Amino acid sequence: MPLKLLLKQDVFGTVSRENRDGRPIVVRDLDPARWWARPLARFLAGREAKALRRLDGLSGRVPQLLSWDGRRLERTWLDGRPMQQARPRHHDYYSEALKLVRRIHAAGVVHNDLAKEPNWLVDPDGRPLVVDFQLAWAPRRRTRLFRLFGREDLRHALKHRRYYAAESLSARQREILANPGWISRSWRATVKPVYLWITRRVLGWSDREGAGDRQH
Repeated sequence: MPLKLLLKQDVFGTVSRENRDGRPIVVRDLDPARWWARPLARFLAGREAKALRRLDGLSGRVPQLLSWDGRRLERTWLDGRPMQQARPRHHDYYSEALKLVRRIHAAGVVHNDLAKEPNWLVDPDGRPLVVDFQLAWAPRRRTRLFRLFGREDLRHALKHRRYYAAESLSARQREILANPGWISRSWRATVKPVYLWITRRVLGWSDREGAGDRQH
């Protein structure tokens, strides 16, 4: 394994896989970020660090935070293939995925970006892993708004199940998919067009809403 492998480079900096003490880690470096993007890059990395601290008990299923100093975020590397490559079709994967999302919520974190297939990995044993917590929210209390965002996390997990293993959906799960909450409806009507314009025109992301270059 090379000592350093660049995984991603954009206006927010770089993400690399490095070899540290004989094991791979992921390093998000904000120093190369464009000057105008650095405040947002630092804000997003700080959200990721806070979420990963909360999720320390889920070692092996989500990345573990190793360090965050305001400029570099280091976390563990997870061995797995992105969903869009692995294309998991066994219903056990999606049952475990829902359990994992609930465990993330129980720790006080909503992911907010589970619609993107590259944020889901399939490990060598066929189990789900979740990465990329830049947009995660880890509030002090689990309020009604927290639960609404959590419901969207679950809906996105079910959408992937519908795409790859629709026959395994229960009647209740189909009902949830057929009835998006007001957060989802508002996002599609107002925020999503702006988000797509920024990610595609400003940041140069073009596939899967900018998720094609996500790292493990």
